[in-house]
Amino acid sequence: MNIEAAYDWCEGVTRREAKNFAYGIRLLRKPERQAMSAIYALARRIDDIGDGDASPEEKLAGLSLVRKDLNPIDPKTNDPVLAAVADAARRYPLPMECFGEIIDGCEMDVNGTSYESIDDLVKYCRNVAGSVGRLSLAVFGSDDPDAAVPLADSLGVALQLTNILRDVLEDRSFGRVYLPRADAERVSCAPDLSGPDSEIARLVAFECGRADRWFAEGLQLLPLLHGRGRACVGAMSGIYQHLLQRIERNPLAVTQGRVSVPTTEKLSVAIQSLLAARS
Repeated sequence: MNIEAAYDWCEGVTRREAKNFAYGIRLLRKPERQAMSAIYALARRIDDIGDGDASPEEKLAGLSLVRKDLNPIDPKTNDPVLAAVADAARRYPLPMECFGEIIDGCEMDVNGTSYESIDDLVKYCRNVAGSVGRLSLAVFGSDDPDAAVPLADSLGVALQLTNILRDVLEDRSFGRVYLPRADAERVSCAPDLSGPDSEIARLVAFECGRADRWFAEGLQLLPLLHGRGRACVGAMSGIYQHLLQRIERNPLAVTQGRVSVPTTEKLSVAIQSLLAARS
């Protein structure tokens, strides 16, 4: 497999599918951008299996096949995503077990896992997003990896919680409720989100506070990153913070449609992050 063609394939997937992620990785040099695109393309493949239209049994079989493909990746593979990930793993110290954690999280979705407490939900968030944070950190590099790894994990939790709040009704339509039962009962909201929109908005407002605290912890990662890596993470996390702030200002909005950050605002955040990293 021609490795440049493999990376081109992964970058195409990233441009097409990654709405917020792509703004950050544009700020990277080509080698890091390629590696991050490979990571995203494989994570996207795993996620698409979990979110597809196949039966639960077929989804679990598909996820199992991806797990097998990674253990180890065939050096002669003609799969562009696997070839790119294998090359990125040669160039950077990727913790390959993190892809297994992403698969674990998708299996939780397929099996219809429910979340009784915030600790249960955080475990899921660490699987599907903290793992991506740790993979990304291996590409960006840090002068203090021992301190950076748990902070990358925490920032991943913050981003995933924000995703969950944005997509709360869409997820419910697929039979998935991520917000913890204990939190719902705490604010008098039906745990299955079957009550009126005002109840859901009350629970969303409560969970925004949790996401804020995870951001406060995770953003301590930025000073530990090198220049363009810091710009990339600053852009991605900044866009998600702006999204969270929009939800916080009007929690009811998530019950009325998909809340998003305008393109001009995303570009502004990316430029500010790049300038901050250079200062």
